[in-house]
Amino acid sequence: MYCGYVVTLNNLRKHSNANRLQCAEIFGCNVIVDLSYHEGQTVVYFPVDGQLSEEFAEKNNLVRKKDENGNNVGGYLDPNKRNITALKLRGEKSDGLVLPIESLSEWTDITKLKNGDQISILNGYVICQKYIPQMKGKSENYGKSKKTQSKTNYEFFAEHKDTEQLAYNKEAFKLGDIIYITRKLHGTSGRTMNTTKVYKKINRLRSFFQLPPKIQKEKAVITGTRRVVLENIDDTTGYYSDNRFRKKWHELLKDKLPEGMEVFYEIVGYVNENTPIMGTASNKKVKDKEFSKKFGPTTLFSYGCNLGECEMYVYRMTMTTPEGTVIELPWEQVENWCERLGLKHVPDLEKFMYTTWEDLQQRVHKYIDNMPVDEIGKTHIAEGVVVRIDNRPSFTAFKEKTFEFKVIEGIIKDGAEVPDIEEAEELIVNGKEKSF
Repeated sequence: MYCGYVVTLNNLRKHSNANRLQCAEIFGCNVIVDLSYHEGQTVVYFPVDGQLSEEFAEKNNLVRKKDENGNNVGGYLDPNKRNITALKLRGEKSDGLVLPIESLSEWTDITKLKNGDQISILNGYVICQKYIPQMKGKSENYGKSKKTQSKTNYEFFAEHKDTEQLAYNKEAFKLGDIIYITRKLHGTSGRTMNTTKVYKKINRLRSFFQLPPKIQKEKAVITGTRRVVLENIDDTTGYYSDNRFRKKWHELLKDKLPEGMEVFYEIVGYVNENTPIMGTASNKKVKDKEFSKKFGPTTLFSYGCNLGECEMYVYRMTMTTPEGTVIELPWEQVENWCERLGLKHVPDLEKFMYTTWEDLQQRVHKYIDNMPVDEIGKTHIAEGVVVRIDNRPSFTAFKEKTFEFKVIEGIIKDGAEVPDIEEAEELIVNGKEKSF
């Protein structure tokens, strides 16, 4: 869940190319602030990909306005979206928004706030939330499709587990933990399981005697998105109005999976000949000459797929017993099963034993700093990494994105008329169809 964080400013330094600005490091991210901020000050930090409420933004003079003479006044946030994006300002990265703790005084007693507090709702008022473009067009159809889906149950068919941000989960790591760093891919989630289909069978005789429907079970292989069960893989009313790219992987897996196995994977590339799975962006908007020089005029997350093609990469597997006990497969077993089944898995970057948070950060930044090229297609920026604690009984993993990907992601979302499929599902599940 998106939120702001109460933090203390430390290690302030001068901006390298602006006399009236300075830089702060918060959760390992560089954030630009003005000269009014000082060492040891308590502030609230809003990470990128968030949206501030209209009243909060207005009260703190954060949105762009023009005075009677047409001069720009106020802040830099779009008055309608009020979204926080990653950007570069005179050569320095700014990865979020910092405000004085006093900015919250209208909604709470700020003397009771302490370092580490998470801010999203104060006294019933929403301060911030994750930024998701408003739903219209195809995503509306997707929502209707989900609401009318069958009530047939597929035993133990688990949804995709959301991955939290690494920066905010230092306490999750223990000395001696076995760590894997894998590449994070920018596509759409999928899951397929060999499980049991449970459904109600109604006949006239049972209805006449007002008997409950007979419960029947049969073995079945089922595929879904991260949230939605796709009983009819040929359905054309879903988010993309075309599930053929998912059907390809369903067909590949349905005769290979042993009973009880569930495979979680990312599909990248194209939906069809006309539609990439994820959005595209002009690299000029990144405002970094080195970035455009390295990646060309446009970012399209193709991962080496030709037009109209897609590829699937496994990132997790589980085995579920007939009694419902879920066994998380360690990463090496995931790799072994992928080799056995003829599947690809996400790139494996490094394995090591956890010693200190500083050591982990150093290892992670080897793979996210300096505009890393993705290892698969080699034509665009890598999204980031996933840090997996492999010795836990349940799936425990955290994500860290590259700064340039955050910029690109913000550009794509700024121009989007609909949310991507993952965000559309989030809106439907949470019952939120409009931004505040």
